[in-house]
Amino acid sequence: MKLLIKGGRVINPGKNFDAVSDVLIEDGKIAAIGENLTDSEAQVIDATGKVVSPGFIDMHTHLREPGQEAKEDFASGSRAAAAGGFTTVATMPNTTPVVDNAILVNGLKQRAKDEGVVHIEIIGALTKGQEGKELAEVGDMTQAGAVAFSDDGHFDNNCKLMLNAMDYLRTFHKAIMSHAEETSLVAEGVMNEGHRSAMLGMKGRPTVAEDIAVMREILLAEYADAWVHISHISSKNAVDMVRQAKKRGVKVTAEATPHHLTMTDEMVNPIDSSTKVNPPLRSQADIEAVLAGVNDGTIDIIATDHSPHAQEEKDREYKFAPSGFPGLETALGVLLTDLYHKGLITLDTLVSRMSYMPGKLFFDGKRGILEEGAMADITIFDPEKEWTVDKDKFYTKGSHSPFVGRTLKGKAVMTIVEGKIVMNDGEVLA
Repeated sequence: MKLLIKGGRVINPGKNFDAVSDVLIEDGKIAAIGENLTDSEAQVIDATGKVVSPGFIDMHTHLREPGQEAKEDFASGSRAAAAGGFTTVATMPNTTPVVDNAILVNGLKQRAKDEGVVHIEIIGALTKGQEGKELAEVGDMTQAGAVAFSDDGHFDNNCKLMLNAMDYLRTFHKAIMSHAEETSLVAEGVMNEGHRSAMLGMKGRPTVAEDIAVMREILLAEYADAWVHISHISSKNAVDMVRQAKKRGVKVTAEATPHHLTMTDEMVNPIDSSTKVNPPLRSQADIEAVLAGVNDGTIDIIATDHSPHAQEEKDREYKFAPSGFPGLETALGVLLTDLYHKGLITLDTLVSRMSYMPGKLFFDGKRGILEEGAMADITIFDPEKEWTVDKDKFYTKGSHSPFVGRTLKGKAVMTIVEGKIVMNDGEVLA
């Protein structure tokens, strides 16, 4: 099958290319990029006024398989990804059972092929059962295809264990994705510690818990010459620590979420648990620091931390509700509305953090690119398209999003995976 995308603004951060151009796709690969391309056998896609970018890559999702399929599964989660413009998602291992061995990785990769409409990659647990006591079978899981390792949802307090993990994983060139919050400082906390938490009488999670954890990870990575990736970074000091560490040559990378780039703790409503996330929504100063980190390259990628829960779980008192909300279908719209259209980020930077950089870091530069011979994973989005977030139209099983009811400006209109159209104008076709 051939596709010919005509007249779109092609943004290819890997080549520093940003111009109106055409893209020809043949046999699942990009055959040509240039002006005035023609092919009488190709299906023509008119992308005039739209942006054509490398397929978005989300390195932090929770698709809940195995064992938590009431919240999400590979079928629903991958369709939500396609609807949001993502062509690759990586799913975290804090499932039931925890993904901490090669047998589970192999099984999930097969499930991904059978059920996914986009590429689903597997992140393995760093420790057995994510208990922080014994290193999991990371070598075997690497051979089975795990793309990274994480005890997401847990901070591993044992420094010796973490150092051993870094020493071992350095030989495989795999990242440890750290949920960086020192546990004793955040116990029972439900939101950012500050003026808002005091006013609401809710126990806080202070930024210093993140700062201490991030500094420890940086020091260990520097000592071991290993790669550590800071997940969902959210504090001003943590961003600056990563910035300074990079200047020293430490192998540290970081990600930020759309909500930590656009929402503050002032938005927390104790009767609406949709704003309960971990780490929590921070202050305006923290948001500005995270955005500065995205813009100057301190923060390498934007990831959604898509975390759907069953409705009965989120419909509880704030302190008892689980943290997280679905983000795959709203991420692009929120970022375009609250950042791009306000002049706070360029399209080139946004596309780079959502496609090229995660592809470069986690897939050896073989994804997140638009060039001849590359796999045809492509996202087409309309930065001017207005739409209202309607939970009844979600493909994800999760419904508790703080963005429900908001009118956003900017939306993915087509998602192409290996040359196949899997989403067109909001409808997932696969």
